[in-house]
Amino acid sequence: MIKQKTIKLPEFRRGFHLITNIIESQLDLPDTGLLNLFIQHTSAALTINENADPSVRVDFETILNNMVPENQPEYTHTLEGDDDMPAHMKSSLMNPSLTIPITNGRLNLGTWQGIYFCEFRNFGGHRNVVATIYS
Repeated sequence: MIKQKTIKLPEFRRGFHLITNIIESQLDLPDTGLLNLFIQHTSAALTINENADPSVRVDFETILNNMVPENQPEYTHTLEGDDDMPAHMKSSLMNPSLTIPITNGRLNLGTWQGIYFCEFRNFGGHRNVVATIYS
């Protein structure tokens, strides 16, 4: 059986944000299966990482900004602002999609794992995540 729902995330500032609770609260999970999450935007991403120490999310922002800096004279896609082209590149480097096992009606994440929403724009607005459950 396949179920699908679009989850509208609240507006987040630029950075990495734990959204595990938001996702779980919006879904009726089966006993076993798989959850696929897909973000419908080209300047944001999803990933799974450390859920306990918020400094990890700060370091993610720092590292990606060093890897893909803004205001580079060689960028040609610049009409939407200095953060736009770097946001597209960061989105491709991270990933728009995650698949997580469901066990005993819960997301089977590791002890220290959480779902991150990665906002790469200064003013990204609301973002949509398509959640597809395979059971």
